[in-house]
Amino acid sequence: MSVKTTNEIDIVKVAQSKIASVDFDNLAFGATFTDHMFVCDFREGKWHKPQIKPYEPFLLDPSAKVFHYGQAIFEGMKAYKDEAGDVWLFRPDQNLDRLNKSAVRMAMPEIPEDIFMSGLHQLIDLEREWVKFGLGNTLYIRPFMIAIGSGVVAAPSTQFRFMIILSPAKAYYSGEVKVLIAEHYSRAANGGIGAAKAAGNYSAQFYPTKLANEKGFQQVIWTDDATHTKLEEAGTMNVFFRINDTLLTAPTSERILDGVTRKSLIALAKREGIKVEERSVLVSELIEGMKDGSLKEIFGAGTAAVVNPIVGFSYQDTYYELPKMADSFALQLKDKLTKIQYKLAEDTFGWTVKI
Repeated sequence: MSVKTTNEIDIVKVAQSKIASVDFDNLAFGATFTDHMFVCDFREGKWHKPQIKPYEPFLLDPSAKVFHYGQAIFEGMKAYKDEAGDVWLFRPDQNLDRLNKSAVRMAMPEIPEDIFMSGLHQLIDLEREWVKFGLGNTLYIRPFMIAIGSGVVAAPSTQFRFMIILSPAKAYYSGEVKVLIAEHYSRAANGGIGAAKAAGNYSAQFYPTKLANEKGFQQVIWTDDATHTKLEEAGTMNVFFRINDTLLTAPTSERILDGVTRKSLIALAKREGIKVEERSVLVSELIEGMKDGSLKEIFGAGTAAVVNPIVGFSYQDTYYELPKMADSFALQLKDKLTKIQYKLAEDTFGWTVKI
């Protein structure tokens, strides 16, 4: 795929890189950041000249709108290094499209393609030594925008800051994942901001997830806000269910995020001849599937985790252990997706973009 970029970015480099002090074999997800960051401000109704500068804290007025009214959106992406040492992005156009849809929903300005793509390419090119080769090694990319206009009147900001920060990463989750099906709390509601990658969506999940953690579960499978009978997302991931040899996942909506990994897995599954249905999946179908043996597997899908098999779930104080699958759809699809991302298999979809 082709992308629109510009070279008009001011670049200030660090005097000395900190990369030598980083233990790449023992990385906590999202805790270590590269030497530089990308910054571009929106003021006076227009985007100003972007910068790449040393990663550092910055000052904001205590009355900045992001603190008081939560005008903040973000994306999650990754860069991969192939055997030849080249660095690749995966479907960045989809992240830009979703980021701008989030911006519109949160009354924020859309980010021009040239600013977004140029920021990505030039920042990652500068930090390419932070992208380590090997399956599981990635550079996690966090583009985000916050409202920096001052004043506590309850109105949208007129000033914003768009940034990109980078974090070397390995696996997001480790160990077995057990989930609790939500019976009271909801991730999102019709007419709300569930389809936007808004910061508040995630903070609202923290408390019910904490309650699930205290019961021994790692994540929550969210249900619809009206009836709590329809399965929607798993933690911070889209979720898939395999009933017999059919893969089911909830359709995107005002409540459900249009995940890049989700749509990629659906395309891969269809290419491989796996039947896929995008429809509402009921809690009762899972319970019945456990009773008659038709429910084979459940897995989450997202940029950070890629594909995360779920070993069991709890509903109404009853725990259901899923069967162990030697050749699961989850592992098959994860293998095919990661091989495309790392350029170990042909990208027949045109999803990858070289830095």
